[in-house]
Amino acid sequence: MTLTINLSTYAPITMTSFIKKNEIKNNWVLINAENAIVGRLAAYISKVLRGKNKNQYTPNMDTGDFVIVTNIDKIKFTGKKLNNKKYYRHTGHPGGIKITSPSILLKKKPEEVLKLAVRRMLPIGPLAKKQLSKLKIYKGNSHPHETQNPKVIDFSKINRKNYFTIN
Repeated sequence: MTLTINLSTYAPITMTSFIKKNEIKNNWVLINAENAIVGRLAAYISKVLRGKNKNQYTPNMDTGDFVIVTNIDKIKFTGKKLNNKKYYRHTGHPGGIKITSPSILLKKKPEEVLKLAVRRMLPIGPLAKKQLSKLKIYKGNSHPHETQNPKVIDFSKINRKNYFTIN
C-alpha cells in the first residue's frame, strides 16, 4: 500500500527575507511643524525614524529615514497641556529634581519638546539612540540639508486632526 499526497493543495513554502546593511536606503523627509500638535507629530516621526512606514522594516535594523523638522517654535499643544503638563529631570544630587512645563521649555529650547516626545515613543536601547540621531530639528524655515533633496511631507493632509486650527 502506497500513500500519495497531493502537494498542490498545500501552500508553497516561503522563506522570510532579511534585509542586509548594504541594501538599506535611507531617504530624507522634511516636515513643517507650524501649528502641528506635538503628540501626533511625534508619533508619526517615530514611525518614520524606525522605518515602520517601509515594507522592508526589520526591528533589529536601522531601516528608517532621516527626518528634518522646521518651524518647531510654532508647535502647539491641545487642551491645557501647555501649562499643566510637567517634565521632570534629576541632577543626580539629593533633592535635585527639576520640574518644568512646556510653556517654559518652548521659550528656552523649543527643539527639546519634540525631541523628548519622540524619544519616549522609541524603544529603549542603543538602536533607538542611533535612530534618534537621524532627527534634525530647526526653529525657522531654513535648514542646512538642502543638498540631500528631502521629500516634503504635508503633515496636515495625513489627518485633519493633526493640525491646530482656530475657529
